[in-house]
Amino acid sequence: MKIFLDGKFVDAAEARISVFDHGLLYGDGVFEGIRIYQGNIFRLDEHLERLEQSAKAILLSLPWSRAEIAGFTCETCRQNGLADGYIRLVVTRGVGDLGLSPWLCPVPSIFIIASKIALYPAEHYTTGLAIVTVPTRRINPAALPPTVKSLNYLNNIMAKIEARQFGALEAIMLNDQGYVAECTGDNIFIVYKGELITPAASQGALRGITRSAILDIAQELGLPLRQADLTRYDVWNADECFLTGTAAEVIPVVKLDGREIGTGRPGEITARVLASFRRRVLTEGTRI
Repeated sequence: MKIFLDGKFVDAAEARISVFDHGLLYGDGVFEGIRIYQGNIFRLDEHLERLEQSAKAILLSLPWSRAEIAGFTCETCRQNGLADGYIRLVVTRGVGDLGLSPWLCPVPSIFIIASKIALYPAEHYTTGLAIVTVPTRRINPAALPPTVKSLNYLNNIMAKIEARQFGALEAIMLNDQGYVAECTGDNIFIVYKGELITPAASQGALRGITRSAILDIAQELGLPLRQADLTRYDVWNADECFLTGTAAEVIPVVKLDGREIGTGRPGEITARVLASFRRRVLTEGTRI
């Protein structure tokens, strides 16, 4: 496997960053997880726009243009013969001293991995997931905006660990007000009386690229859609539920906290959304 690292391609075994890199020391950096389908990088420009906005939010100056990063990303896929898979694009603050000060890191570092990912076992895409609500709350947006896709994912990791302790593959995280924010790595949608409802980003949810695609699909399919506060009660009593994310794609949820959602099987609207999504991933984006 070839890794793009600071302007050159190196073998995976030779892809190294300094122990003084603030991405490692402090989680100081930003990243994007991106999908490629049959040679089409899905919504690459939207991913790179979000990368730029995350970097701006943490005052990390990117010395590369969007077009240059797009070129790096496409070439990484070509170097690895990857037509279907997952791309991880990471920008760290770079090498500094052992203090927090980011202004002592003069040059950011970039690396890109193009490989495969399987977030959930394949059977759950047809049978649905049983998930739980975990005690760990989503970080308050006033502390760390969820719209910043940073390298600091310990909040999500703690929730993921708790999900496993409860025997689940995924978990809902509530915000400090008790409303549903998102899952450990996915956005969440419910269907109630024919209407799609999803938490607003202001409640602690990442503005997911796949989430954005679902908003477009709802308009295409003529489905009413609303961004609103959701409680666990709302999810328990939904007709359908599904999760969205670059790695997860669109996956149905059939049970939350031991309570069946709807019929306990993936629903018709979820199937329609998934079918439209699978068409879009082949055409929306950048061909390598």
